[in-house]
Amino acid sequence: MTTVASYRHAGSEARRTAALRAVREHLANDPEPVRRVLCEISTHRAAGYEIEAAIATLDGAQAEVDKYRPRQLDQLAVYMPSNVLLYSYVLYLLVPSLYSSRVAFRPSSRVGSQTARLHEILAPVHGLPVDLTGVSQRAFLRDHVHSADAVIFTGAYHNAEQIRSQLFPGQLLLYFGGGVNPFVVHPGADLAHTARDAVTIRVHNSGQDCLGPDLFCVHEDLMAGFTAALLDELALLRYGSYDDPEADYGPLVYDGAMEEAIQFLARNRQRIVHGGRVDLGESRMEPTIVVGEEVTARTQVPEFFAPVFHVVPYRDPHRLAATLTTGQFTEKAMGSSVYGDAPELAAALSRRTTVTVNTSLLSIDDGNAPFGGHGRMANYVTDGHEMWAEPLLVSKAVAEHAPEAGAR
Repeated sequence: MTTVASYRHAGSEARRTAALRAVREHLANDPEPVRRVLCEISTHRAAGYEIEAAIATLDGAQAEVDKYRPRQLDQLAVYMPSNVLLYSYVLYLLVPSLYSSRVAFRPSSRVGSQTARLHEILAPVHGLPVDLTGVSQRAFLRDHVHSADAVIFTGAYHNAEQIRSQLFPGQLLLYFGGGVNPFVVHPGADLAHTARDAVTIRVHNSGQDCLGPDLFCVHEDLMAGFTAALLDELALLRYGSYDDPEADYGPLVYDGAMEEAIQFLARNRQRIVHGGRVDLGESRMEPTIVVGEEVTARTQVPEFFAPVFHVVPYRDPHRLAATLTTGQFTEKAMGSSVYGDAPELAAALSRRTTVTVNTSLLSIDDGNAPFGGHGRMANYVTDGHEMWAEPLLVSKAVAEHAPEAGAR
């Protein structure tokens, strides 16, 4: 394994590039210590996905920085999310360390222990000035955020807005949130393939992932066929513990998300066509299909961090396109998937979101490329003067929007 000592006397840029390469080799050759930490809050399969995504992102890190040429930051402050810990560690800490003199990060209180142990494993490998601070939010704001050139926050929109209100003009804030991520099934779709993709992305990490679709819009002529295909796929799923390599889903670890999903199921109990059973003692929720009414701009679409399939019919693709590009869908515009022959619908959605056609958002996940949409509650970057709701990549945002040194 490459160690810090092997590149101690190299130049700073070469040393940091070597540090990322050392982490990459460590994850590829000895992933089990990291996997054990991840499997405390993620399924074994989701942990494997994270490790693969982290390795791929580290492989592309130098090319990403060479492409966008972000300016050098003196300090970056990062509020870490409560899921996808390894992937976030690479995306928000390691890759930005190539152009940040120092990175300070604060774990989410929900997963503070797991984040600290992940850092304990990887910090000796990279030896970079990436520092975990276990202080209170107030102290982190005072001691690290206020002096940072750029701040990264992943989580709830209202929490991001609270942080934004306390920053100084000239400080860059990158907000990574979530979206409705509508999953559209139109005539021409291969229903077996579509249902398989739907189950894979909605049940990924037991539904606890921001890419999971919160709304499945199915053409009314396909409702029966798609639901039947979903049932076929769900029948194949296996429940198990997070360290079980054969388990497709496991217990939920985020109490608030489970409570919100239960409330939705209780309000819509008459519309449940599959599943709906919950074991509170085990924090287990069965994958559940709820069939609702056609969505309108006024329809309230909850964000699920649980394996809930909220399926609604539609007839007119033009009307659906108009609905999914207005109101709350505009504010929460992040990603969309369109299955079937609907080029005009896909084109309309692409003006607001990242769109996939006949494949899911998981298939295009690329840690070295911008991702997201043009919804402010989904993602934005601001310098305290202007705000841009756009697909985000940290290096690109720093290159395009960070003020010049000394501008603050």
